[in-house]
Amino acid sequence: MGQRKYFGTDGIRGKVGESNINPEFVIKLGWAAGKVLAGHGTNKVLIGKDTRISGYMLESSLEAGLSAAGIDSGLLGPMPTPAIAYLTKTFRSEAGIVISASHNPYYDNGIKFFSADGYKLDDDIELAIEDMLDKPMTCVASDKLGKATRINDAAGRYIEFCKGSFPSDLSLTGLKIVVDCAHGATYHIAPNVLRELGATVVEIGTAPNGLNINEGVGATSMDAIVEKVKETNAHLGFALDGDGDRIMMVDHLGNVIDGDQIVYMIARDALKNGRMQGGVVGTLMSNLGLEIAFSKLGVPFARSKVGDRYVMEMLQQKGWAIGGENSGHILNLATSSTGDGIIAGLQVIAAMLRSDLDLHDLSNGFDMYPQCLVNVRYQDASQDYLAHADVQNAKQEAEAALGKKGRVLLRKSGTEPLIRVMVESDNEGHSSKWAEHIAETVRKVAN
Repeated sequence: MGQRKYFGTDGIRGKVGESNINPEFVIKLGWAAGKVLAGHGTNKVLIGKDTRISGYMLESSLEAGLSAAGIDSGLLGPMPTPAIAYLTKTFRSEAGIVISASHNPYYDNGIKFFSADGYKLDDDIELAIEDMLDKPMTCVASDKLGKATRINDAAGRYIEFCKGSFPSDLSLTGLKIVVDCAHGATYHIAPNVLRELGATVVEIGTAPNGLNINEGVGATSMDAIVEKVKETNAHLGFALDGDGDRIMMVDHLGNVIDGDQIVYMIARDALKNGRMQGGVVGTLMSNLGLEIAFSKLGVPFARSKVGDRYVMEMLQQKGWAIGGENSGHILNLATSSTGDGIIAGLQVIAAMLRSDLDLHDLSNGFDMYPQCLVNVRYQDASQDYLAHADVQNAKQEAEAALGKKGRVLLRKSGTEPLIRVMVESDNEGHSSKWAEHIAETVRKVAN
């Protein structure tokens, strides 16, 4: 089956109408996935999507391809990615398909798969689907075609699941919470979860029109929620991304709480209450201060490659439960089989209530090293810009200047045509200076 041609670190993603995000390819993808999954003994797959206008087209294309392979489709409509993982398991489906490009603009979209147990598909199954994509498409006999049904109670089921993850002896009564749904898949989920648990909810980013997902709101655009928290005198806020698998938070003073801090608060609470399973997994992007803080707590800490897929793999290898990325992908396998922004937010609030601290004080658990991240867009995906001699020389120059008080990380994004330049040190000026120096070198080489 060889090298991957289509699947990246987070499924298949691209600009709608180009690359592989078009009706012709997606029909073939649905068929190929159906043929492979049928070999595992199933005849039903769930399909969910975020709020992008292209979701209608891609949903229909997947449905047609699956039907041609003899596979039934359960259509969930707009639902968060973690909801599709959960519902795939509860409906005893062989797989769940998510149509989403997460935090990307509306003109991008993507497709990723969950297995029957709610985890992302194993590499061998993804490679088998790729292999099938290279074969001629066929169609089963008319009496064997798959059927499609709309699952109308999907949102209610998932709302109850989220509420069930929150301790029954605690309540959100008395808390005012701003929730930003990025005009994405959580728009009809997250506010209802918080209200039903007792909170007073202020909503932003809950009016999707197919074109405004992630536009100036959500976990990648925090200014809107920061202003709303301060304007409404809310106790806290949390911002989700377009598909609801990541979260960033805001304390009552308007300070942004990132994924590293969220992982730390959840893990420290688990340790304090005797629920810690082993250690914590971060990534190469996790702040050095997080590693130092866990060391002081006596909690083992390991770094995976960047991407929640790799965090998950390392957690499973080590038998640990908690991990995450500074971008807000938070995993706690004791509560969910995939990253879930709503549930991670509820875990932080539970830690607040158990500690009788506000979010600002709860998040002051470690000293974050100043970290500067610069994204450089490139044009030619076939070129290995990071191996260029000028880029390597700039990287080595920065490392020599920072010494043991900092580190440099260069990597290609797994979801966008970007090279990410990250420099971290105990001095903010040094971090930004060397990040810009390396980024400028990358720009000259890549453009």
